[in-house]
Amino acid sequence: MGDVRVLVVDDQEPFRRAMTTVVEETDGFVVVGSAASGEESLLTAVEVQPDLVLMDVHLPGLDGLEASRLLTRGGAGPVVVLLSTYDEDQVEVAGSGAATYVPKAAFGPDRLAEVWKRHGEDAVA
Repeated sequence: MGDVRVLVVDDQEPFRRAMTTVVEETDGFVVVGSAASGEESLLTAVEVQPDLVLMDVHLPGLDGLEASRLLTRGGAGPVVVLLSTYDEDQVEVAGSGAATYVPKAAFGPDRLAEVWKRHGEDAVA
């Protein structure tokens, strides 16, 4: 199997760069696109066909929870991991279609690999 194709979604350029750096530093993962809004994430996902979407919860317009629901509806689509600055117990992912939530402060190569092993490997197998 090839690299895990990742779409990075955040409205703040510094966070998109930081997430992109984490992905690029993690063996077996490659960034195939980025988006700054929920609406843009939907269009970009159709274009780049990611395996994994790293999605900020708070986005202008269509927020990350709703974008996640739309990306994963019908059981098809990429694995979505929600990210934000809140603690893990402050974000409810149930009903969003997202596989999990990771605080941005805890996001790094080890956590990315762990999340994919737990939630993603079977999704693309």
